[in-house]
Amino acid sequence: MTVLAPVAPVWDPPVAYRFGVALGRHANPYNDRLLRAIRGAAARSGCDLLLADTGDSVREEAAVVRALRADRVDGMLLVPAPGDEAVVNGLVRMGVPTVLVDRIAGRNDVDQVGSENIQAMSALVEHLASRRHRRIALITGESGSTVSEERTLGYRLGLGRAGLRYNPELVACGMSSAGGAARAAAKLLDGWPSPTAIVVAGEAMLIGVQWEAHRRAVRIGSELAVVGYGDMDWARTVSPGVTTMAQPISEMGRRAVQLLVERCREPERRPEAVRLAPRFLHRASCGC
Repeated sequence: MTVLAPVAPVWDPPVAYRFGVALGRHANPYNDRLLRAIRGAAARSGCDLLLADTGDSVREEAAVVRALRADRVDGMLLVPAPGDEAVVNGLVRMGVPTVLVDRIAGRNDVDQVGSENIQAMSALVEHLASRRHRRIALITGESGSTVSEERTLGYRLGLGRAGLRYNPELVACGMSSAGGAARAAAKLLDGWPSPTAIVVAGEAMLIGVQWEAHRRAVRIGSELAVVGYGDMDWARTVSPGVTTMAQPISEMGRRAVQLLVERCREPERRPEAVRLAPRFLHRASCGC
């Protein structure tokens, strides 16, 4: 624990650790909420934070992590940019206490905190199937990420549980962006068989699906069921409201700080992967 200098006011608490936080500030609609949770948890733990914006770019991520390391942070909270894992590999190799947040990776050598994806996506598909939908499409996130792979697996699991066959023609990649999702939705709606329901595997992509449906004058809820993963503020206020699996963002931030503090105190303990269950928010976009 840092010792207070004699000139420091006696009411200032000592700082236990200084952590670097690296993420793309505008990569996800909920990142501001995640940051608030991280800041609150760090303050309660007596920790200081240094924030760096990666721009959700692997190159920028490498640069800001180097800068944070040069500033002698005690540990890193990292929302990895999509792409290769060179930065994570480097942090692990150097023994830097690190916690990956939100975007988990398919590895067991680093602490991670993220949402549960497989059972949650399966539950969305099963809900649509219970409404007698048989042509249920999926818009996936950026290819190559563990999160996208798990949500796709959950979609297929839900189809199997509902007694439906997997059809690759009903799957399109939305590139984890609104524009990509709009193009994916257009491809699905122009295809054959045309879906009666779409599962959207990420918050940012829901905006694109909403836009494409509006452009085509397709009424969500009555003519096309739409459900998604994530819970953004506008999903509660649009008509119809969007049925989603809401990620426990605040708990994710709190748990990430807790894991990093524990890692700093016990450097040799086995890395832990924490999966937090999302919450099903039932609204009218699924046609119920």
